[in-house]
Amino acid sequence: MPEIHVPVATPFDEQLEPDAPAFLRHCRTLLASGAHGLAPFGTTSEANSLSTRERRRLLDAILEGGIEAASLMPGTGLCNLPETVELTRQAASAGCRGVLMLPPFYYKGVSEDGLFRHFASVIEAVGEPSLRIYLYHIPPQSQIGISASLVNRLVEAFGPVIAGLKDSSGDWANTQMLILQFPGLQIFSGSETSLLANMRAGGAGAISATANVNVTATRALIDRAGEAEADQLQERITAVRRAYETVPMIPALKHTLAAHYGTRSWRNPRPPLLPLSVEQVATLEAALAAVAFDTSQPESAVLA
Repeated sequence: MPEIHVPVATPFDEQLEPDAPAFLRHCRTLLASGAHGLAPFGTTSEANSLSTRERRRLLDAILEGGIEAASLMPGTGLCNLPETVELTRQAASAGCRGVLMLPPFYYKGVSEDGLFRHFASVIEAVGEPSLRIYLYHIPPQSQIGISASLVNRLVEAFGPVIAGLKDSSGDWANTQMLILQFPGLQIFSGSETSLLANMRAGGAGAISATANVNVTATRALIDRAGEAEADQLQERITAVRRAYETVPMIPALKHTLAAHYGTRSWRNPRPPLLPLSVEQVATLEAALAAVAFDTSQPESAVLA
């Protein structure tokens, strides 16, 4: 069954410290509103603006707050091996469904052998038989891709430890190729704009940013994929996504979440990201109005 997982946005207080209670509240709301699972500490979470200690504390806060580990796929991929191992071991030991792992993206032009050795070193150092890794392919951000050849080598070497891949390349042909080439892996689209195509091709669903504010509609598309109105539902979800893409995505989502929760900490991205300007707010609100996406409703309606 395809699924929608949410890369949970991270609220920061006026001192730019993570607001754990607001974060936990949002996690609970997303699951109650239809998310199959959560993928905290991904791109939308501003994960690379968080320290390792902050990630560990937030994951502990989620688990201590009653979120089931089996619903979690935290991002653990960093540019250095020791902290990638530390975060991955924490998630695996806690019983998380898996981890979403970026390649070590600072050094450019590295070989496939080098990338294989990095992932292999993490797996061997963690040493948890229950570890499941979802590779995170996002070349527009990382500039380091995860090729089908590398995926194949990792699967051959480590079997079920390599559980799947999130394809945020923005190239549907690449996602489709991965679904066809690796039927034993869960291949997620990185945007819900290709969710219906992903499901029809036999993929695993989506792990997508705008599910932070539109998760119920996205879940409805999954549940009604075989019905006549599925294409219309997909068009609606895509239109909302395109509206948020008219301005910087992460501050745009946080602008909506701040209004909807009434919590100031949602307005604050960490530098170098900035809150939306007055002009950007006007652009976003006009784009959302044009697709009749009402963010002024109570919490459950905004996420619907």
